[in-house]
Amino acid sequence: MFFTFDPTLTTILIQLTVAALLGLLVGAERSIAGKSAGMRTFALVSLGACLFTITSVVITTQYFGKVNFDPMRVPAAIITGIGFIGAGLILFRESLVRGLTTAAGMWIAAGIGIAVGFGLYIIAAYTALLTLFIFTAVWFVEAKVKVYFGHNSVEPIIKKTDQLSEE
Repeated sequence: MFFTFDPTLTTILIQLTVAALLGLLVGAERSIAGKSAGMRTFALVSLGACLFTITSVVITTQYFGKVNFDPMRVPAAIITGIGFIGAGLILFRESLVRGLTTAAGMWIAAGIGIAVGFGLYIIAAYTALLTLFIFTAVWFVEAKVKVYFGHNSVEPIIKKTDQLSEE
């Protein structure tokens, strides 16, 4: 039953997209304000929160009245644990914050894993594609936004772009 179509699947995919876009919008304001957590970080956190919520609703509905346990206890523990790992990835040096987007990406990867674990393959795959889009395409948009608004935090982005083009 890998590709069974559920009538609510379209709604779920729209919810994930809207969550990512709204998070991206909020993150754009943070990028314009010169903050470290920008478009990609906010989009990933919003997308992850949406995925965790959707997974909870779908799984609770599937198990309702069948067994006497809360199917979301294990995912809740996973989310907490990944939060600690993500915190360890975040480094503060001088006025720069490093690893924030990587930590958000790890958090969303946990959500994708949880969704797959519950058999929500299409939702997990779609979320993974949105995450890749946020990590790649939005990275270039965010860099241009920062350059346009004249923030000094674009120097590492420009250097990274130069390094990527040399490889």
